[in-house]
This record gives sequence, C-alpha cells and structure tokens, in this order.
Amino acid sequence: MSTQPPQNVLPQDTRIGRTALRVTDLEEVSEFYRNVVGIRVLDQSDSSSVLGVEDTPLLVLEEDEEAPKRQRSSAGLFHNAFRVPSRAALGTALDRIRDRWQLSGASDHRVSEALYVRDPEGNGVEIYCDLPRDEWPTADDGRVQIGTEPLDLERIEAAAEGSTRAPPGTDVGHIHLEVSSLDGFRKFYIDTLRFEVQTTVPAASFVSAGGYHHHIGANTWQHRTEPLSGRGLAWFEIVLPEPQALDALRERFSGSQYSLTEADEGVSVMDSDGIEVRLRVDS
Repeated sequence: MSTQPPQNVLPQDTRIGRTALRVTDLEEVSEFYRNVVGIRVLDQSDSSSVLGVEDTPLLVLEEDEEAPKRQRSSAGLFHNAFRVPSRAALGTALDRIRDRWQLSGASDHRVSEALYVRDPEGNGVEIYCDLPRDEWPTADDGRVQIGTEPLDLERIEAAAEGSTRAPPGTDVGHIHLEVSSLDGFRKFYIDTLRFEVQTTVPAASFVSAGGYHHHIGANTWQHRTEPLSGRGLAWFEIVLPEPQALDALRERFSGSQYSLTEADEGVSVMDSDGIEVRLRVDS
C-alpha cells in the first residue's frame, strides 16, 4: 500500500528533466554534446535540437543567432550535470574528453565523482557518477554533506570500457545555478517549491527531494547582480512523480509572489532571477 507524500515537501521521486540552452551556433554546440558528452540527436529542426539517451530527451538546444553574450553580471547557468550510471561510464567519458576536448576540472565530492568541461559557448558541463548512497557522509541531522577533494583520474581512466555514446541510464542528475541572491533562491526553491536543504557552504546552497545529495545547486561566487539574459540557460524542468504533487504546487504558488503559466505539459514559472522553471508530471 502506497502512502501519499507529505504536502509540505516534494515527493521522493522528484527529479530534474530536460534542460534547455540558448545558443548562437546550433551545429557546433550539438556536435560537442554528441561527440564529447555522448548523447544523440533525437529530434531536430532548423532552429533547435533535442538530444538524449535512447528515447529519453535530456537537452534542448534553441538557436538564436542574435542572442547577445551573457553578461558577467547576469544570473544563469553554472553547469548542467549529466549523471552516468557507473564509474566505467565515467571513465569512458574521460576518454572522450581527453580525445576530443579539454578537461577543465575533476573532483571527488564524497557523494559522487565528477568531471568538468565547458561547451563551445562557455556553458558549464559536469559529467558524474554517484557513489553508493550508504557511503554518503551526513551531518548529525541526517543532511547529506557534499565535499570537494581531488579526484583520482587514474582510477577513473582504468575503469573505462570504451564507447562513443553515453550509456542507457544516463540522465540530468542536477543543475547548478549562478544566482544574484541566496535569499531569493531559498524563497523560491525552498519556501515555495519545498526542496529540502542538504549542504550549505559559504555563498552556496544545495537542495534536493527525497534525500538526494542535490537536485539544484546555487552559488553567488561571481557576485551576479542582474536577472538571466543572453545566451546560456533558457529553461529547465522539474519532473514530479504524480498529479497530486503538481496540484499541491499550484495551490502553494497561488498564495505566493510568483505567477504560474499553464502549459501543455504542466506549468511554467519564473524564479527570483528570471530563470524559467517548468514543472510537469512524469509520463
């Protein structure tokens, strides 16, 4: 017998769905995500591409040749994080990066092992695999504690199995935002959406549903002061496991400062930095 999730928090199986980027060179950026990240084109038009794994869309690229470069003062994307199902898949991703691109960073976060690159238009990309959940460090109150330590790249490389494609089970595990205010972030994502705080470090916060280490990260490290604009993040999607959860969100937003817009697949709302967040029920 299943039980309904508490109405004051997001259900355990809430997850990140698609993310969308506004780009000026669709072919160049699409080639990067195909050849380096390893996802494939599922649908394409003259001005957009949808990429993913098997039949699951993960990334939408929307071409706007006139889109201005994102200003240093603008909020937006820190990185999209593609989660692969194993260390072997991460090792294979490392091989692709070294062969076809340039690695910009790597970290052992104690909950995951992560590689970092930037796409051709400067958007941050993380490719990571989770460590076993029972090994995640927690605080006395049970919250997951993310850390940052050097990653043993030789161990990751040794696990590689060799593939030109990201394997089945790859998804968007989380998204990390650059925001103008952590107070504004908390008001929207915690007080209204009801994600739960996991790790808080100087000038950054990591929130999740269902005890995951984080579905959304936010930082003010670069002192952004203006809303989202220009190239980069266009929107991202939060997927809920059941219609009741979306109904509960509609009710919460009705008494808030944020305005929901009904859409074919669910609803859309702008966060405190003008970032479009789309909410829908898992299909």
